[in-house]
Amino acid sequence: MAKTVVILGGAYAGIQVAHRLLKHTRSSVPDLKVILVSKLSPYEQNSHFYWNLASVRAIVPGLLEEAQYSQSIADGFKQYPAEAFELIVGSAEAVDVDARTVRVSSTPPTDTTTAAEPPRVLSYDHLVLATGTRDVDPAMPWKGSGTHEQVRDSVAAIQARVASARHIVVAGGGATGVEVAAELKCEFKGAKEVVLLAAGPALLGGDSLAGPARAELKKLGVAVRTGARVASSAARPDDGKTEVLLEGAEGEKIVTDLYLPTMGVVPNTEYLPEGLLTPAGYVDVDECFVVKGAKDVWAAGDVVSKPKGSFVLADMQAAGVAKNIDAALRGKAPAPVKTLPFDVFMCATGRSRGVGRMGAVKVFSLMVYLIKGKTLGVQRLPGWVDGSSF
Repeated sequence: MAKTVVILGGAYAGIQVAHRLLKHTRSSVPDLKVILVSKLSPYEQNSHFYWNLASVRAIVPGLLEEAQYSQSIADGFKQYPAEAFELIVGSAEAVDVDARTVRVSSTPPTDTTTAAEPPRVLSYDHLVLATGTRDVDPAMPWKGSGTHEQVRDSVAAIQARVASARHIVVAGGGATGVEVAAELKCEFKGAKEVVLLAAGPALLGGDSLAGPARAELKKLGVAVRTGARVASSAARPDDGKTEVLLEGAEGEKIVTDLYLPTMGVVPNTEYLPEGLLTPAGYVDVDECFVVKGAKDVWAAGDVVSKPKGSFVLADMQAAGVAKNIDAALRGKAPAPVKTLPFDVFMCATGRSRGVGRMGAVKVFSLMVYLIKGKTLGVQRLPGWVDGSSF
């Protein structure tokens, strides 16, 4: 009897689970079919995997080609027979865990004279939730939560504005804000003034790396301001500049050529029943990454945020979920998913240095550069898309 695994989300976790099941599980479950649902794209009957780890460098003109951080998912799965794999370019609208179905909206036609296809209802034996998170500001490309075209156009638009800007404000003192500010200053040095605003009293949420990160930014010439929470921002229609208003009795206003907010993400879980979610809106899972309150439903990646959103954690969670689905399909019990025994945090500060730690142990700047900052992992994209990494 055929077994169908539906995977929602074509990013780090979803792509990996799909490849692992097709490459390894299908040999012992020959009637297995994997259906991967990736974000709808209104202009191309295809979808792309966006290596958003490189987004902080992609916005700097001339550093990365689009193919280095975005590649076709369909091309990467051509190796599998049609009866084993299907890519649906669309978005999940609703999940019914009792009926074991998912309602998916398909890509609207580019030809306005053609009627849009009605939503499809997919039945599953196992369901994987890997829809990740999105930026609070949809114009920013840090998470790539839009369609392929929207992300591509967002990156291109910011590149153009970066090229012409003399003054840039980066808001958000987390890892993304630090890396964006560092990339900009590393590239343009004294040609552009870069200001980093952090709402809290220290960068990186007060992590033990906050001081070293600030020292690295100072070397680059980034003007760091802590305790500077943004109240609002507004584009000026006359000259294209942006007015950034800070909270506080003084109501300080900063006028900049380019405003880049990096703070805040929202889980992509609106299509799920509330009973499957934590109070913060993330998917609630047990130690095997089975979704609590649902049978044969699994989750991995930032949509879980357990213990936090992280490329390394998403990688390990996806591998564990794939192994557990493999076990379940062969009548075996799932096992706890092993992740990291301690917290690992690395933050690039430009293209030659960085700050990091493994647990409480600080990592040399050179190691952070070699592990992360040198390429931001773009060399791994082809292997992720075609499954050769798994």
